[in-house]
Amino acid sequence: MQIAVFSAKPYDQAFLLRAATAEVEFQCFELQLNPSTAVMAHGAVVVSAFVNDDLGRETLSLLAEGGTRLIALRCAGYNQVDLAAAAELGIRVVNVPAYSPYAVAEHTIALMLALSRKLPRAYNRVRDGNFSLDGLLGFDFYAKTLGVIGGGKIGQLVAERMRAFGCRILIYDPFNEETCRRLGFESVDLDSLFEASDIISLHCPLNDQTRHLINRDSVAQMKPGVMLINTSRGALMDTQAVLDGLKAHHIAYLGMDVYEQEGSLFFEDHSLDIIQDDVIQRLITLPNVIVTGHQAYFTKEALQHIAETTVSNILEYLEDKPLTYQVGG
Repeated sequence: MQIAVFSAKPYDQAFLLRAATAEVEFQCFELQLNPSTAVMAHGAVVVSAFVNDDLGRETLSLLAEGGTRLIALRCAGYNQVDLAAAAELGIRVVNVPAYSPYAVAEHTIALMLALSRKLPRAYNRVRDGNFSLDGLLGFDFYAKTLGVIGGGKIGQLVAERMRAFGCRILIYDPFNEETCRRLGFESVDLDSLFEASDIISLHCPLNDQTRHLINRDSVAQMKPGVMLINTSRGALMDTQAVLDGLKAHHIAYLGMDVYEQEGSLFFEDHSLDIIQDDVIQRLITLPNVIVTGHQAYFTKEALQHIAETTVSNILEYLEDKPLTYQVGG
């Protein structure tokens, strides 16, 4: 069976084709899936989509008209899918719930280290023959307090590794309190985490309760000089509120691998364009901000696991087996 795959960059295609079987043949498109491109999937019973594809009601309706019955997401998050519309249209949805938590955790800590020791500035300075240390003063992680919002696998891995640096670990996750305590972390409420943390790292899903979890009020609760890291979902942060916090010198460091308006920017080369998004443009000019383009997951191991799990999900559907990773009922 031919599977229509959207947002498939050359690196995605390489791993998908390697994982393909006799039953699963991929037709790959680099274009994002949206109402304008859904016609390209006409006749495909199975469509595979990625994190920034538009799977709202209009797109799903067009896919259903073309015969699509399964959406195989190549990501963990599914906030981009109108699950109610999918159920009404008879389209089932599966995801890849955990492709490489180690990759995301390691990238998170890489952002922390790069910010705390001003590595981008140091690297560029030395390339210019400037070995001065002025302006490069960093800080130790030892004895600092790390607040982790979201105590799932990635949050736990970040916490474990930062504990090895000598950090006190606070975790807010009302659904994983017992697990976090068993691992030796302090389970606290959100207000306490904001008030006590020197570093705050976001590792929770995006839903109605967590959208703009970081906002003007929560920024005001944080310690002056806080470091804020987001490698989870862009809309967990009200980016304008965070930018204002940076300009007021309340937030001293920001590391983000995701952005709430990333859909039209990330995964594409805009080096010759005039980017119209003034917020992201302002952020990337600040010396205490590091933005990476949804890169945290991007390791060989993760891409291999995504491809293999996607194929497994599709085979379960084709063989009429229970869908292990179905979302939305």
